[in-house]
Amino acid sequence: MEIVVVGMGYVGIPSAALFADVEGFNVTGVQRRSKRSGWKIDHLNNGKSPIEGDEPGLAELIKSVVDKGKLTVTDDISVCKNADVILLDVQTPVDEFHIPQYKSLKDVSGDVGKYMKKGAMVIIESTVAPGTTNYLIEPILENNSNMIAGLDFNLVYSYQRVTLGRLLHNIKFLPRIVGGLTPKGTERAIKFYKNICSAQIYPTDTVTAEVSKITETTYRDVNIAFANEIALICECLGVDVNEVRQYVNSMPFEPSNPLKNPYKMMHAPGAGVGGHNLPKDAWLLKSCIDKYGSEKIIPKILLESREINDYMPLHMKKLVQRALTEKNINLADAKICILGFAFLEDSNDTLNTPALPLFNALKNKCKQITIHDSFVKECENLPIFNDLKKAITDANCIVVVTPHSEYKNIDLNWLKSTLSTPVIIDGRNIFNPKKCVDAGFTYRGVGVGKIKD
Repeated sequence: MEIVVVGMGYVGIPSAALFADVEGFNVTGVQRRSKRSGWKIDHLNNGKSPIEGDEPGLAELIKSVVDKGKLTVTDDISVCKNADVILLDVQTPVDEFHIPQYKSLKDVSGDVGKYMKKGAMVIIESTVAPGTTNYLIEPILENNSNMIAGLDFNLVYSYQRVTLGRLLHNIKFLPRIVGGLTPKGTERAIKFYKNICSAQIYPTDTVTAEVSKITETTYRDVNIAFANEIALICECLGVDVNEVRQYVNSMPFEPSNPLKNPYKMMHAPGAGVGGHNLPKDAWLLKSCIDKYGSEKIIPKILLESREINDYMPLHMKKLVQRALTEKNINLADAKICILGFAFLEDSNDTLNTPALPLFNALKNKCKQITIHDSFVKECENLPIFNDLKKAITDANCIVVVTPHSEYKNIDLNWLKSTLSTPVIIDGRNIFNPKKCVDAGFTYRGVGVGKIKD
């Protein structure tokens, strides 16, 4: 079987590697030679993984399948003419007005339609607004191929449940939802995914699969927003959200009757939400309701949760101001260092990082601002340091945004001796507040009110 995977990102790369490891499968990855991502082509063809950080098994698998000649990467989309299966794994962002931007997906779909052969199966794995497969991609493929979806080729939507640090594990061992345009297409896709997925695979239609994906991510976004709002309430009332969370999550799970006493798991509050899907998926859902819904429903809980999570970096700025005021330091005279620029701990992925709006909120308000991140080498010409000591020396305040393991092990005495003023703003609650105060720091944390003696 000849497989083409379009888009060499966090979804496309592990999928391509896993399918290439199946006996009888040959995989070609397609990646644009853009300034930002074009380097991945040669990198992958040399058997190297472009995904940094702790990603168990991925680098070894890529090297293995490349060495065997079962995975190659190109910028030539015409390779789709030989493909039995084509996976679309391109980015689908929203703009500053929260409008979905499908240029890459539409361009790729048009090119695939021009080259794909009769009998091919096209599977969209990118996160899209419900209705996108049927109302946007299907017509593009049909118009460019002069073929009919469901008759001359199969069209399927099936999303990945990938998480950085668990890419291979999640694809192989988490249940999968497969939504085909037709029942035969769904059946064919399930058979295809069984080659790499050992968990249960659920058959459905395209729109239901799309809604399921959006629901998964927005469910988490809403729960994080709930935790953040409780944290703001705790600050207001002078109590510690971490203690409250401990008590809430002490509710036991009763296996004999789960519905009578459901398990409660309050999320951890923090400096904000980043990543590929959480900051955008509520807006994707709203866009599909506006376009394809039978009535104009406003998903209030989802959108207000987005507002809460988007607000948290600005709340971090308020915590900075309050702590500096306690030290009789004006924000305009302060040197501040943000710890962590990646959106996820121990990774180099900066997509939609909450550190960026915090940086933008502070950059014209303080004397100097720096960023430290050992994983992120450079980004948008920002002042990112990879050396922690250089980044924080003589700073009046550090602001933890990303809970990298490196920060969790900082010696407080060393930190105090390196800073100009001992102030910690803990956006991920990685420090013990009382230990910080006992060590002579002014401490502010998300959801942390009065620190008990």
